[in-house]
Amino acid sequence: MMLKKWLKRLGPDVGADNESNRELWLEQTLRDIPAGSRILDAGAGTQRYRRYCPHLKYVSQDFAQYDGRGDSVGLQTGEFDYGKLDIVSDITQIPEPASSFDAILCSEVLEHVPDPIAAIKEFARLLQTGGRLLLTAPFCSLTHFSPYHFSTGFNRYWYEKHLTENGFRISELRSNGDYFSYLAQELRRVPMVSTKYSNKRLGLKERTTLLLARSMLARLQTRDSGSAELMCYGYHVVAIRQSGAQ
Repeated sequence: MMLKKWLKRLGPDVGADNESNRELWLEQTLRDIPAGSRILDAGAGTQRYRRYCPHLKYVSQDFAQYDGRGDSVGLQTGEFDYGKLDIVSDITQIPEPASSFDAILCSEVLEHVPDPIAAIKEFARLLQTGGRLLLTAPFCSLTHFSPYHFSTGFNRYWYEKHLTENGFRISELRSNGDYFSYLAQELRRVPMVSTKYSNKRLGLKERTTLLLARSMLARLQTRDSGSAELMCYGYHVVAIRQSGAQ
């Protein structure tokens, strides 16, 4: 405990803010959508972002096949409760008329879609001209929710190419985290991975080494000058549907 307190004084608790950064961005971005707008939460899962949409006409969609156990490979949740979904369908064939939504949210979903470009095309079909598409996805991710994990992640160039080619104008594309934060995040997983895959619980020496490494990354992260171009947690994107999109 004394070691952890000492290390905490050396720098921020780096590598622990992936989800909190995303949650804050989503809350703020969803709040900016005009009241009364109809929004589709595509790949809504447990509908955790419904709480940020009380001012919107919220519609949830998911394929509803993940049960928390999957094929037991990689990271699984153990249980998974979708709640009452409005639409159960493939994300690339959502049974709604063209131009029927003012906004679409798709958060941490694209890596679980066999053909994410087809999903982007479907979002273009469903959005009204001027409608907003809110996307988040990992830059790099461990195997999770398998067998429904088809891509480890997406670089900014993926969004710039495929959103533009499918009738969108990107109005915001920001990185979540940076190289140092990402490495620190993965160091946090080492005890779990060691126990599961090496059948070894880390001793004091190993845990101290990990804490010292995280402290070093924290100091480097405070001086970061653009390492997100190499690696980050993921990207947060807002894209506007342009006229003439198919």
